[in-house]
Amino acid sequence: MDINLVKAFSDNYIWIIEEGTEAVVVDPGEAEQVMDYLAEKQLQLNSILLTHNHDDHIGGVQKISAKYPDASIYGPKETEDIANHIVVDGDSFNLLGKNVQVLKTGGHTHGHISFLMDNVLFCGDALFSAGCGRVFTKDYQAQYDALQKFKQLDDEVQVYAAHEYTQTNLRFAHSMQPSNTVISEALDQVNEMRAKGKPTLPTTIGREKKINLFLQAENMEDFKELRNARDEF
Repeated sequence: MDINLVKAFSDNYIWIIEEGTEAVVVDPGEAEQVMDYLAEKQLQLNSILLTHNHDDHIGGVQKISAKYPDASIYGPKETEDIANHIVVDGDSFNLLGKNVQVLKTGGHTHGHISFLMDNVLFCGDALFSAGCGRVFTKDYQAQYDALQKFKQLDDEVQVYAAHEYTQTNLRFAHSMQPSNTVISEALDQVNEMRAKGKPTLPTTIGREKKINLFLQAENMEDFKELRNARDEF
């Protein structure tokens, strides 16, 4: 199984999961780049995975599904207008010969879900490298609970988030903990990668436990205070 990225908008990553001649696309906010990629690689679209209903994650679905009408579209109830398979927390199904588990990871939106495909996590905007999504719902408990689910995953799980926010997130973390050498070293590494135009994703759960202050929050109140500070950063 290979996983490649297609860039969209200013900082979105659309992930393309490839197995042989088949592909699964995650959160296609735009269509043209995805269809060009599939055509160039001569891939047949098997399915689309949607984590939530924000336009920068679903905006390309209709155009893509018009070209690939046989493709399944999996998503939470909030995507029911475009998804033909509504999935909920605890569901599992098979894609490209792999087992996919559905995790409810709300907070960013009420119905946000993540997909765990063997040891690979597609978490949309619920978890970023060194950060997490804004809590637009104001349900900080839901977002905190989602982070606790992520913390329980194996350290080796690879994290494919939907945005290239790592540099800013680490700058924030460094401002909060300027004497934290692990965060300082991670920021230096990421600055070098971004200067070369390299993506900072995927990361791993093990790495995030070391550099992600949101995962380290000991309770919901601490998390909320941290999230509010990040919103103002």
